[in-house]
Amino acid sequence: MPLADSDGTSIYYERHGSGPAILFVHGSGGHHAAWWQQVAALRDEFTVVTVDLRGFGKSDSSMPEFDGQDFPGDVVAVLDAEDLTDVMLVGQSIGSVAALRAGLLRPERVGSVVLGHSLGGISHPELKELAAADRAEAVKLPVIDRLLTKPFQQERADLTFLFQQMGTFNVAKMQDLRNLDTDGPSLQDIQNSGVKVAFLAGEKDAVLSVKTVTRAHELLPGSHLEIVPGAPHSMYWETPEPYNAAVAHLRRTLTAQKETA
Repeated sequence: MPLADSDGTSIYYERHGSGPAILFVHGSGGHHAAWWQQVAALRDEFTVVTVDLRGFGKSDSSMPEFDGQDFPGDVVAVLDAEDLTDVMLVGQSIGSVAALRAGLLRPERVGSVVLGHSLGGISHPELKELAAADRAEAVKLPVIDRLLTKPFQQERADLTFLFQQMGTFNVAKMQDLRNLDTDGPSLQDIQNSGVKVAFLAGEKDAVLSVKTVTRAHELLPGSHLEIVPGAPHSMYWETPEPYNAAVAHLRRTLTAQKETA
């Protein structure tokens, strides 16, 4: 069982396939197995790495409390353990915050970061205001309705049930990740790092609006924007085919850009 050492904490991860590397960072209700539809679809063309942040899945969960500020180091530990370079980190929701910070910590290993349904904790007054307004609307909905569309819940009761069960394998909870947003990177910090950033959004995301994500893209020079029609906040789960296609497109595009730079 592959384990990476993150300052004395054992971090579980898996590596599948071969080719340009993609490392997925889960959100508050996920772990490495949440990416089952991505691993199967992408491993023939890419090296696909999945990881459990501390407190999640098979990683060490024995600590009395969890500090979200430690999560980026967990990602870095896996990058170092596998000696990966030119990796594209793909975050889901708040996992994008850990992904972006890990990329900025190891720009020599990380070529790009995809912020899935997230602004990555970027410190910018206008973006914080827009995201806060989106959250104020989102909290009016039941949690499951923020993450998956109503038609999907009705038509795929089986996958909706499995989606809800995923979180029961974790010790850490959403509140353990919240302080990841503290002291986030500025737009200038990101530009100075040389790490490419792409925003990946779902048209029907009830947590973070397309309008907000588009504005973030406008404010970050050189960033990329992918909007998937009809997709919700957890599109990796509900609409895996267009999600996987978007991830593969970004991996190929960003790799090609680097090769011709």
